[in-house]
Amino acid sequence: MQNPQILSTPPPEPQSAAARPRDHGKVRRTLVFDACEVGVVLRAVLFVETVLGVGAIYGVDTLLDWLARLSLFTGGALPATLAWLIAACSLKTLLQRLSTRGQYAAGVALGALAGLYACAMLALAGVVAHPPWLASSASGALLAAALVAALVLRARGRTPAATTARLVELQSRIRPHFLFNTLNSAIALVRNDPAQAESLLEDLSDLFRHALIEQGEAVTLGEEITLAKRYLHIEQVRFGTRLQVQWDIDPRADGARLPPLLLQPLVENAVKHGVEPSAHGGKLRVQTQQRGSRVLVRITNTLPGDPLRDGTAPQGHGIALANVRARLALLHDVQGEFSAGVQEGLYQVRMVLPAPRPGNGPAPSSTTPRPSTPTAP
Repeated sequence: MQNPQILSTPPPEPQSAAARPRDHGKVRRTLVFDACEVGVVLRAVLFVETVLGVGAIYGVDTLLDWLARLSLFTGGALPATLAWLIAACSLKTLLQRLSTRGQYAAGVALGALAGLYACAMLALAGVVAHPPWLASSASGALLAAALVAALVLRARGRTPAATTARLVELQSRIRPHFLFNTLNSAIALVRNDPAQAESLLEDLSDLFRHALIEQGEAVTLGEEITLAKRYLHIEQVRFGTRLQVQWDIDPRADGARLPPLLLQPLVENAVKHGVEPSAHGGKLRVQTQQRGSRVLVRITNTLPGDPLRDGTAPQGHGIALANVRARLALLHDVQGEFSAGVQEGLYQVRMVLPAPRPGNGPAPSSTTPRPSTPTAP
């Protein structure tokens, strides 16, 4: 066989002393809060406006007085809030070099400066006769401290969620019956078609290798497509002509980022609920398309029976779909979308991802592409 290490992951080669990075006693810092996401900007503005709205209630008698005071506060606080977000995002690299306490202090200090900026704008507009510099600075620092705390909690929430999602993913991917079915298919092919048996075992090896190695927070859509093709190539051997797969891939969308091992459970669900229960098999279609600043991913499969007549639909527990939805929200926040359901007699999973930035092509995949079996649509 071309690859003798079929079901094992080769250990990493030890680095020589010259090749090892030299830290010279430096401690590697991590960014404890990130203000560069669209969802963060929207929530920060909403939070500040809510605080201003509550504060504007004091000392007013009518709704018009409250709206006038809120408009006055917003005219100074909204530009200051946006200035804080832009500064925190622009200084991201510099903040990462600081310790955790230093990053907290920097965020609060930027908030104090933003408060002074808001007060200066109101003073220049002639709205206030005696600008409350100290109160504005303290208010900005307090609001910034609350924003930093919320961002830190959100960043910390990624770690346990990602760990739990990875464990669920491993359990759903390395299922005993899938392993046994694949090995039985390979055994049946050893004598009649050794080359196909070797190809099947190599695909299985790649799947396990990707499931067991650490891949970081995100991978490219192109890598996930390649891994899904590995899985469907294995299932194609098991189901034969009962499984009909169509790939409609837009190369421009290959660089979009998504959590690792996200696409394979979706195509596995399509095979399990759409093809396996049907005596005549089924059809599966994977489509990617870039539309401006967004990338659309669709996975569509037929359903056994007549779903419009007898209500046939996937009857799983929804763990895989909930897992995918949560991981996508953690990575892309409001920029990512996920939906799943029966439409026009077909089960469709739809995802929306941010498009890759210009000049950032798909990262090189560790999996060598192998021709899949794109049969009938």
